[in-house]
Amino acid sequence: MVNKNTLDHFPTKDDILGFLKDARSKATKREIARAFQIRGQDKVLLKKLLREMLNDGIIAQDASRSLRPAEQLSAVQVVEYAGVDTHGDVLVRPVKWDGSGPAPKIFLSSDKRKKGPAIGAGERALAKLIPIKNDPPVYRAQILKVLKPAPRGILGVFKGGENGGRIHPVDKKNRDEYWVDKEDVRGAVDGELVTAEPVLNRRRSSGPKRARVREALGDVSAARSISMIAIHAHDIPMDFPNDVLKSADQAKPVDLSNRDDLRSIPLITIDPVDARDHDDAIWAEPDSDPKNKDGWHAIVAIADVAHYVQSGSALDREAIKRGNSCYFPDRVVPMLPEALSAGLCSLQPGKDRACMAVHMWFDAYGNKIRHKFVRGLMNSHANINYAQAQAALDGLPDEMTEPLLKPVLAPLLGTFKALMAARDKREPLELDLPERKIELSKEGFVKGIVLRERLDTHRIVEEFMIAANVAAAEELERKRVPAMYRVHEEPPLDKLENLREFLSTLDMKLTKGAVMMPRLFNGILSKVRETAHEQMVNQVVLRSQTQAYYSPDNQGHFGLALPKYAHFTSPIRRYADLLVHRGLIKALGLGDDGLTAPEIEELNAIGEQISNTERRAMAAERESTDRYMAAYLADHVGDQFIGRITGVTRFGLFVELEPSGGDGLIPISEIGNDYYTHDEDHHRLVGERFGEEFKLGDKLDVRLTEANKFTGGLRLELIDDGTRPGHGQQKKYHQRKRAEQRNRGNRKRR
Repeated sequence: MVNKNTLDHFPTKDDILGFLKDARSKATKREIARAFQIRGQDKVLLKKLLREMLNDGIIAQDASRSLRPAEQLSAVQVVEYAGVDTHGDVLVRPVKWDGSGPAPKIFLSSDKRKKGPAIGAGERALAKLIPIKNDPPVYRAQILKVLKPAPRGILGVFKGGENGGRIHPVDKKNRDEYWVDKEDVRGAVDGELVTAEPVLNRRRSSGPKRARVREALGDVSAARSISMIAIHAHDIPMDFPNDVLKSADQAKPVDLSNRDDLRSIPLITIDPVDARDHDDAIWAEPDSDPKNKDGWHAIVAIADVAHYVQSGSALDREAIKRGNSCYFPDRVVPMLPEALSAGLCSLQPGKDRACMAVHMWFDAYGNKIRHKFVRGLMNSHANINYAQAQAALDGLPDEMTEPLLKPVLAPLLGTFKALMAARDKREPLELDLPERKIELSKEGFVKGIVLRERLDTHRIVEEFMIAANVAAAEELERKRVPAMYRVHEEPPLDKLENLREFLSTLDMKLTKGAVMMPRLFNGILSKVRETAHEQMVNQVVLRSQTQAYYSPDNQGHFGLALPKYAHFTSPIRRYADLLVHRGLIKALGLGDDGLTAPEIEELNAIGEQISNTERRAMAAERESTDRYMAAYLADHVGDQFIGRITGVTRFGLFVELEPSGGDGLIPISEIGNDYYTHDEDHHRLVGERFGEEFKLGDKLDVRLTEANKFTGGLRLELIDDGTRPGHGQQKKYHQRKRAEQRNRGNRKRR
């Protein structure tokens, strides 16, 4: 407590800030005046001083009007789950944080004597915060109440009427219909795709749910509506806050300064023809060192995003929230504003650009001898697409690639061949899964669905990127700086056992107890190559693998057969790569914008966050593709297709149509002729009465009966030509078995 014996002057801002930091309970203006024995007209001066401190962001005021240092949190706070640290402690973070740097660390209380509710991933709670450290501030949270999630917005089709209208949600999980009062229509017209928010029923407690239109997005049949549905369904943020846009717009090009000058080196970017950003450039030459006969010197240069997106900035907070860019057939939702992602951080030809680059030296067999990371200034000598580069290497260069062929493209190919020798030796997992590309017209409608070509030039870029990623992980480990690794663990035992049982049905073996290595799976895949089982076995092997994720705890990359692997090559579109860049800057003393101590402490939580945003993006991109596919096939309802079974479940068969690749469902109730049970271990449905089997990989003749572009759902029916077992006997037998099953369930409930 401050008194006149220890303070003989009117308190300064530092005096008041010190008092607030030491305060054990809420401190209002009255408590401050009492502590400093301020009376009479001096209270007016105190009020003015406190207002200045509030305006300057030195202190903050809570809803109860109590004051605290701006960098401290209020005693009661809404928090959300933020992961687990390296010691196994659960972390939470404030939902709202306006401080200048990262939010203070908050541990969830583990005091078992004080029982209370717990929260998990994606949940929020009202918590009491207890300070346990002041500089930097650290808290322990006691959960008071787990909060219900805020009602999500609605994306749906508006059907107008005289007194308002109705909204039919496009999310297939939301089966409600919402009434919109006339005053809440906000200009939406019949047939438009709209975003809306739920509102309380103002007239009565019963009746249809109500909603208010927030924004009309245009004709629901318009092409841009398809990706909008996926973006909304997964809460992917589209619009950047004003302060983030302002920061990006204010960014300036860099000069040479303390950077390595790489501008004379003919680095080039090779990208898809429709690439929206260019963040990696490559170059190679034969190694001039006589001790490395037939060896190679290569450079991978990556946009220096860390220079523009610094830790704790508005740009950084928005980037970590997004985690990654999301790519759709008609648009990209970027991690960074366009001024950076398509501007200063895009390695555009003929423009000086800041970069992080790695020199790598390989022997004739693709083994890396050494590497060196630098911070540089580069100027891309060309941007070409994969097909252009491949044509040039095949002897058909065009005007752009002709001058690049001998000095640039040929050495890239030579280095690639060496790298492939090293790759073949370590034997990474070689799955062969066709990838389809949706081609859109200028108006945004689907004009075709084609298989993506797999060219040598794709693999050239891929191998250069893998080598750079390995070098980054090795360098951070060598310098003992924490890294955000790309982790792909070996398959779990239960999935391996399922795979083993499945392969046994094909008279193939997966040795039990053997050390799991990708080459074991490659041996299986080679046995089925160019057979009727090839696609099926590739799919089952894929499903046996774990999902890759980001973590500071290195577990290696099983699929690539690499002990150390970190993403370094795409910081424009992945936050993990940005962290790796910052780690290298810190490790090598390349600037004062490297990885910070608070970031290092939060790496576990950040890894969980960006792994989740990556999965969110993958789900949204997949659903968007499904909807485009359904839109394309809508004109073919009633047509017959050849399909291949890609999934077997207890409720039916998932079938991929050829050649489009669209996935549709044949419900088990409509397969016909028998009562079918699901054999999960062998990925098949088996008829109980006639023994008819439907298993993964089987080809079927099917008819498309429904294509819903708003949900992406395709519905199929099996064509019965009259030759199947039990033809014409299905319905009564199937209905009787279903009735027996329902009756057994009812007896159990009673």
